Amino acid sequence: MSKTTNNKIAEVIEASTAQFTAQCYELYEMPPLGALVKTGDIFGVVANEETTGMEPGRKPIARGKDAATEEAVYKDSPQLKKLLRSTFTAAVVGYCKDGKIHQYLPPQPAKIHAFVYLCQPEEVDEFSKSFSWLNILINSAISVPTEEVIAASLRQMSRVREDSHSFMVAAGKEIANILASNIARVKNILEKIRHDG
Repeated sequence: MSKTTNNKIAEVIEASTAQFTAQCYELYEMPPLGALVKTGDIFGVVANEETTGMEPGRKPIARGKDAATEEAVYKDSPQLKKLLRSTFTAAVVGYCKDGKIHQYLPPQPAKIHAFVYLCQPEEVDEFSKSFSWLNILINSAISVPTEEVIAASLRQMSRVREDSHSFMVAAGKEIANILASNIARVKNILEKIRHDG
């Protein structure tokens, strides 16, 4: 795997074996839903994103009544960028050890303050050569419907594959195999991966 050096986007602020939450360095500059990210040797799929106030219990208030544009709100109140934060949660889908990708949960969670990187196309291509991670994601306890995250991640990964159609067909077969007893859920996911959103 190539070393990711120039696309540091966030820092881990909460971590468990199955997921980690990272705070973005720039407000609103979050990776897309379903993107493959990496912290240390741990891979995650972006499964939820949010922008909230820095202080728990203190919600942002509307400020744009007299502003002509949304940008003007931030220009007139520059302190907002210090009062708000953008975070995302990633479902852990594998890790790398001795140069080999293992698509199952790592022995230990990510470290707090570990840097988070958006995976480069070659890393996404290498990771997506196997579909073992789908089983982890299908069974993960995330707040966004897993069907949405699975479909988003497959659409993201298909963009770096040389033959995206064959990739999606193979992914669909794997999903049908994992969820053989739940045809409605299979159809729901397959419908979502047909559309490039």
